[in-house]
This record gives sequence, C-alpha cells and structure tokens, in this order.
Amino acid sequence: MTATDDRVLIRAMPAVFVLIWSTGFIVARYGMPYAPPMKFLALRYALSILCFLPWIVLAGVRWPDQRQQFLHLAVTGVLMHAIYLGGVWAAVKSGMGSGLSALIVGLQPVLTAIWLSATGGKVVPRQWGGLLLGFVGLALVVSRKFGQGAEATWLNMSLVLGALLGITCGTLYQKRFVQPCDVRTANTVQLGAALLVTLPLGLLESEALHWNGELAGALAWSVLVLTLGGSSLLYLLIQRGAAASVTSLMYLVPPATALLAWLLFGEPITALTLGGTLLTAIGVAMVVRRPG
Repeated sequence: MTATDDRVLIRAMPAVFVLIWSTGFIVARYGMPYAPPMKFLALRYALSILCFLPWIVLAGVRWPDQRQQFLHLAVTGVLMHAIYLGGVWAAVKSGMGSGLSALIVGLQPVLTAIWLSATGGKVVPRQWGGLLLGFVGLALVVSRKFGQGAEATWLNMSLVLGALLGITCGTLYQKRFVQPCDVRTANTVQLGAALLVTLPLGLLESEALHWNGELAGALAWSVLVLTLGGSSLLYLLIQRGAAASVTSLMYLVPPATALLAWLLFGEPITALTLGGTLLTAIGVAMVVRRPG
C-alpha cells in the first residue's frame, strides 16, 4: 500500500466508524424478534470477552496497574454497556423504531453541554442555540410517534431516556476518572462489569432465545463488528490522531440509522421526521463543533 492509499484510508476511518456505530441500532431491531434483550446482551458480552482475551495475550498488552482504575473502568462499563445498551435494546424490543432510538440517544452531546454549564463549564451562545434546535427537532419527530398503535410509548421512551442518561454519565465519568490505557484491556474490564449486571437480569427473563439465521447473524455482527471491530477502529483512530474527527461526525448517526432502517425495515421517513432529524443533527453539530 502506498503512502497516498494509507492517507486515504486514515481519512475514511471516522466515517466508517460512524457507519458501524449506526448499525448498532439496526442490529437491535434485527435481532430482538428472536431474543429477549438482556439474554442477548449477556451472550454478546461473554463472547466479546472470549475474543478479547486471546488478542490481549497474543499482543502482550498490559492490564491497568492500579486497582482503582479497574473500579473506574467497571463503573463506565455498567453505565456505557449495561445501562446504555440495555436501555436501547429493551426500548427496541418494546416497539420503538431504530431511527427514533438513535435520534434520542444522539442528544448525548447536548446533555453533556448542559452538565458542563451546570458545573461551571463554558457553553458559548452558539452551543445554547444548538441545544434549543436539537430539542425542537426531537420534539417534532416524537410528537407524531405517540398514540394508539404508535411506536413511542411511555415505557420505551423511559427506557431509551435511561440509556441516554447512562451513556452521558458514562462518558463524563470516563473523562474525569479513567486514565489512558489500552482499549482492549479497558473494553474487557468494562464488558466484564456489564456482564455481571446483565446476566442476572437475563436469567429473570421468561422468553427463550429462538435460534435462527437472523439471531446468529445479529449476534455475530454485534460481537465481531460492533464490539471488536468498532473498538479496534477507535483504537487506530486514537493512535493516528484522528479521534477528534469522530466527535464531529457523530451527529450523522441518527440520519444514517433512519436511512438504514428505511431500507431494511421500511420504517417510514416522513417530511416531519426528516425535518426534525435534520434540525436535531444541525443542533448537535452546533454543540460539538469546536471554534475555528
């Protein structure tokens, strides 16, 4: 591979990462008819750990050398895996569409900015405008999703809002307490903590796993692409100094998910949904964009 090809590949990495992230909501919709959410996630976490451990051994990666870092990683694992993914998958299981769930949890940068403002951080007027625009766009989309037979109910809205709170708190906690370490060992510790929380909940679910090609494909994609592939790609982005590009592209996740859900599941994209999603994406972009 030439140096030019290598540069092109590096520049494409953030967009590929966002596309992978978008498929997480699609996989939830694809696999949930055949599995209860907590059983599926517990199996996903366990298989991911079994994949990470040989990789860590073969690569000779060092584990965090402080017990306190294991605890901090465990807390982020519960917040960012058990609560976030558990909330999203349970919401999809109860009838929420992939596009709407992606749109709601896509407001994570908005909540982060509000938290930073409440704790003395600086939020510029442009970001406040983005906050308002993001909520207006979300309100436009959600307003037509309630009603008899609609995909949004108070139950799944509560679940996905809990997921939004989990990923926001997990991100803030990680930035505050987790020291830089190898992403493979960090993911393994986080997944282990998430498994300890999710497995008992899965054992309480009365529904069994209904094994078929769709469920096996959803599980394989979740482990190999979302957990191992996505984490590996993020690791490469950080090593090559392109991680900042990922943040600026994250606001594209909701429209990308909505498009994939329309193509795969026929989830309707009305003018109101499109307009609200666009407003939310612009609002989130205004919040996360750095000056200059």
